[in-house]
Amino acid sequence: MSCLFGFDVGTKIVGVAVGNRLTGTARALAALPVREGEPDWQALDTLRREWLPAELVVGLPLDNDGKEQPMSRTARRFAERIGERYGLPVALTDERMSSQEAARRFAAARAAGTRKRSDAKSIDAEAAAVILESYLVQA
Repeated sequence: MSCLFGFDVGTKIVGVAVGNRLTGTARALAALPVREGEPDWQALDTLRREWLPAELVVGLPLDNDGKEQPMSRTARRFAERIGERYGLPVALTDERMSSQEAARRFAAARAAGTRKRSDAKSIDAEAAAVILESYLVQA
């Protein structure tokens, strides 16, 4: 299968994107809450059943020098748990600059009139799309 999920893992929100290996494209799918360190597993389960991804890609936060930072452990833990939960291969990929690119895309969409200020909560899902697109280019 050519469907992949990408994740931007945060302490309050997990951004989710869906991508296609054949086209090399990705799009924002959902921004799911994290409560007490746990993502909304029920919502993730629903998305998985709907899209049937063959692979999962988790953004790995690194500092400007490419070294791991405290959030790297959170992303690695999420990657391990989601891989075990779904029995799918999980790739970790450098997510440096994904949030800035997602913010740039959001600002451009607002300027074009295709996004509203209230859509800002979906910026984490857009960051997941940036992460997934970056992975697809490298793969």
